[in-house]
Parts: sequence; structure tokens; C-alpha cells
Amino acid sequence: MGKIINSTFISLDGVINHMDVWHFDFIDDESDVFALQQLRDSGAMLMGRHTYETYASAWPGREGDYADRINTMPKYVASATLRSPEWANTTVLDGDLAEAAAKLKQDTARNILMHGYGPVAKTLVRHGLLDELFLWVHPMLAGVGTLSDTLISDGLNKRLTLLGAKTLNSGVVILSYRAS
Repeated sequence: MGKIINSTFISLDGVINHMDVWHFDFIDDESDVFALQQLRDSGAMLMGRHTYETYASAWPGREGDYADRINTMPKYVASATLRSPEWANTTVLDGDLAEAAAKLKQDTARNILMHGYGPVAKTLVRHGLLDELFLWVHPMLAGVGTLSDTLISDGLNKRLTLLGAKTLNSGVVILSYRAS
């Protein structure tokens, strides 16, 4: 049985969106190596519609190890409206997300990687289906967005167990937690 692993960039003030303001200055070879290893350790990706649309418009036209891996691996999109995904190896999970994710975990021997902490990730946490959470904490106050752009979710209360911490040369600290 595979684990669902979420890997999310976050600013010091809890912002997970608007990355154009606070994230891109921290990308370097070290972060690329870690991100590529997470992708290589995974047999599939799981994402919501927004992440799918962002990635599907960007990754198919790129080259390199990361692009090759993400473009060829199986991708699962939780969406009630997406019908004909154009990105290679994409399957739409419709119906009950918790049931679909539980079945996906059961049917998959390798890890399933998620990027971003939106409605899909929050649903998985609520149902005890998210196994690990990697927070890439950036040494930056984003100063943008609203409550919906943050990690905070009303009524989502879950204790996590720290698995490790890795400090990158850029100052980004990657905190890993067991969630279930």
C-alpha cells in the first residue's frame, strides 16, 4: 500500500499561494535535488484541479530530469468538472474524494506525491488519508493574500508527529511530519 505524501511551500506568515511574491528567489540546485528525489520516490501524483491546470500548462513544454519524470508518471486529479485531461497519463478521480484516495492508496505500491495544500489535501487530512506532510518553510513574510491563501483551515485540528528537519543553504527549512 502506498502513502500519500504532501509537499508544500509556505512562507513564515503561513501563505501557501502567491508564490510569485515570496518563493522563486529560494530555488537553487539544492532545493531542485530534494524536489527531484521526492518525485523519484513516488509512483504517482495526486492533485486538485487548480494545481493540475497550472502544471499541465507548464510541464509538458519543459525539458530535464524533473520535467521528464513529472510528464511520464501517472497523475490523478480530484475534480468534479474536469472531463478530458490533455496532460499525458492523467486520470480524473470523480465522486467521493475520500473513497477514491483510499482506493488509490490501496492499489498503489509506491508513494503518491501531492504538491500544495488546498482543498484536496485538507480533505485527506480530515479523513486520515494523508500520511506525511513536508512543509518547505521559507524565511520570508509574504504579506499577501487572505485566510484562504494560508495553511489554516477552519475546524481542521490534527496533531502531527515531527519526522525530521532539513535546513537548506537558502534558509528554507523542510519540516517533515507524520499525519496519520
